[in-house]
Amino acid sequence: MTRLVLASASPARLATLLSAGIDPTVVVSGVDESGVTETDPARLVSELARRKARAVRERLRHDPDRTGWVLGCDSMLALDGDVLGKPRDAADAVRQWQRMRGRSGVLHTGHCLVDLSSDTELARGAATTVHFAAVSDEEVEAYVATGEPLAVAGAFTVDGYGGAFVTGIEGDHHNVVGLSLPLLRRMFAELGVAWTTLWRPVVRDVPALREPP
Repeated sequence: MTRLVLASASPARLATLLSAGIDPTVVVSGVDESGVTETDPARLVSELARRKARAVRERLRHDPDRTGWVLGCDSMLALDGDVLGKPRDAADAVRQWQRMRGRSGVLHTGHCLVDLSSDTELARGAATTVHFAAVSDEEVEAYVATGEPLAVAGAFTVDGYGGAFVTGIEGDHHNVVGLSLPLLRRMFAELGVAWTTLWRPVVRDVPALREPP
């Protein structure tokens, strides 16, 4: 089984990989995202994904098991030329939703894979269009009060409370959660790694032998 290190503290990214049959090791990068000045959303998330993957690679530089891959990811929502990351606070989340409701945005996610043994690196991005419901002020306030939108890019999720406020998605829905599984499979293929080698071993129950009558 190919070793995968997830350079992210995102529970949603971890859950996505686990549900796809992959058991990654989680090592949080600790990268300061405020130091990146790029304004184009696609380039911004790719740069942040690279920095996160590289930071974890350096932390594992002296790991006795220097095999496998580090995966760095970052997501942002583009709306009217602005890039929306995680809200600063509850008031900021409310303002974001007041702009988003009844409209559509593009969720960009950068992905970067770094080989721990050779430092080979590959970065790719994915974009998914998200259509938001015309939610009321009361719904916005109630949603922000759950705390969920404060921890995610664009102040929304599709796999939690916010799922009812997303009316449609054009593209890979995994990408909206935080990483694109189809894109990641293609990236590993480019690097000569079969996606199925990342799957956890399947253990099947063997029926007990029965004595003949």
